[in-house]
Amino acid sequence: MEEASDSRSPDRRDRIVALLGGRSMVIALIVASAFFMENLDATIIVTALPKMAQSFAITPARMSLGVTAYMLAVAALIPASGWLADRIGARTLFFSAIGVFTLASMLCGIAPNFPTFIAARIVQGAAAAMMSPVGRLVVLRNTQKSELMRALSTLVWPALIAPVLGPPLGGFITDAANWRWIFYVNLPLGLMGMALVLGFIPNEKAAEPTPFDIKGFLLMALALGCLTYGIDLIGSLRPASLGVGSGLLALAVLIGWRAYLHAGATPRPVVSLDALRVKSFFVSNITGGNISRAAVSATPFLLALMFQLGLGMSAAVSGLLLLIYMAANLALKTVTTPIMRRFGIRNVLVVNSLLASVAIAACALISPASPLALNALILAFAGASRSMQLTAITTITFADIAPDQRAPATVLFSLTMQVFMGMGVAVGALMLNFSQILRGAPVLGLFDFRLALVLTGLFSALAVFPYASLPHGAGAEISGTK
Repeated sequence: MEEASDSRSPDRRDRIVALLGGRSMVIALIVASAFFMENLDATIIVTALPKMAQSFAITPARMSLGVTAYMLAVAALIPASGWLADRIGARTLFFSAIGVFTLASMLCGIAPNFPTFIAARIVQGAAAAMMSPVGRLVVLRNTQKSELMRALSTLVWPALIAPVLGPPLGGFITDAANWRWIFYVNLPLGLMGMALVLGFIPNEKAAEPTPFDIKGFLLMALALGCLTYGIDLIGSLRPASLGVGSGLLALAVLIGWRAYLHAGATPRPVVSLDALRVKSFFVSNITGGNISRAAVSATPFLLALMFQLGLGMSAAVSGLLLLIYMAANLALKTVTTPIMRRFGIRNVLVVNSLLASVAIAACALISPASPLALNALILAFAGASRSMQLTAITTITFADIAPDQRAPATVLFSLTMQVFMGMGVAVGALMLNFSQILRGAPVLGLFDFRLALVLTGLFSALAVFPYASLPHGAGAEISGTK
């Protein structure tokens, strides 16, 4: 009986593979499921932040560190992912990353205090850094060229759907049960993903792994660590912490500069900076692009807190309002390509920067006294402009990058994106704290959130200047603009 069962299992697996579109499609779906878990975890936390702050007996604004620490841990570890995959095998690393991410999710849920929670979030971020690039590598290595577009398209959907589902799901779970359950939902997903990885994904290694730039990696990780903890100390606004926080920020700049010099003098740096010589890449990753990323990442964080702390809404209602914001973000994806083709990427970036800035500032007008349709229109406007901006930035990033530069440019792109999106949330929290101190108020009020949103909108508008410096035909070859 046992032998018969064993003989049937390969046939059953083959039927499942055929039903799902072939082996390469099965692998893409497994990787996409891991991406969904990762993206969901990054957004589901937003609507739970006030209840989490209450549980840890800290200010809601300081809970921003739970978002920032996660993103910067992802940024710090991304450069090591490809090297590790070549050393121990892509399947081994991907399986381990899902396992560590799942374990860290459980640790987040049972965390008894804020420092323990932040430590677990850092571990989560480190595991996520291995999941995304290694998952893409697994798909690329196991997909024929004729099926590549379909497989890669599958990987896009988790990044689109998870941010839409995350805030309302987080709000519902927080109100119906407890905020800790937003992390426990990862446990069955993670265990199922690990089993599928072992069953379907081969373990491939590089024949001759390249040497790893340990010094550059440690310098970069140390700089990001000092930056994260320094901003957290300044954000606490305790007199004893301000000096230490300022010192850590200065140290982060010095170490970061040392890492920059090291990267320029090393034949194989952990992060190659060669792509920064390309104007379109520099603008989309260092100047304009990262101003936009910081602003649009701060917006949902500020909105989620404003809905609950400033307007007195429940976590579930707050999540439903953010659903409008994120759904508009997803809906506009269907027309972003035709818009860029019609008007050109450079023109879209310039005009949409102004629109996004107005939309972010307009969120300060949201009020229970206003008609629901008006509030929904403002949120939809902000979500749609966010979608257009991020899509245009991503599109132009690799427009002028040579094929042999794409791999190192992708690492640099992923790193800067995570850093500045994390910094956007951290700066949003700083603005709330400083506004509260200036008012001399014991707790955050509606004015603090409205001021922070207006300032974030003004900051977003600064991106117009670097975008305007791009040539009018920038990215025309890939957008199809005539």
